Amino acid sequence: QVQLVESGGGLVQPGGSLRLSCAASGSISNIYMMAWYRQAPGKQRELVASMSKNTYTNYADSVKGRFTISRDNAKNTVDLKMNSLKPEDKAIYYCNAQRTIFEVPHWGQGTQVTVSS
Repeated sequence: QVQLVESGGGLVQPGGSLRLSCAASGSISNIYMMAWYRQAPGKQRELVASMSKNTYTNYADSVKGRFTISRDNAKNTVDLKMNSLKPEDKAIYYCNAQRTIFEVPHWGQGTQVTVSS
């Protein structure tokens, strides 16, 4: 089993920055993919950014140039640095991890990000 714990959410003004962190623990030795998703009220959960073990990254168009994903494979952590935050970035952000490409993804409990003046 894999446990994911997110931290770093909160309230920030438009144009501000936040860093989210996610730590994986449990039966982990070689996580293939780690990612961040988000879900805004009344909307479907969407991919924000992902990074494979070989550092291939993928970003949603809406966050390109503003958000940066990073991983520490030795510590099994993944961070999301969010700059130039907009009100539309408000959502619950979830950490996601797959040990192999075939595995059903594991999810964290989520952390709230609110962007408001």
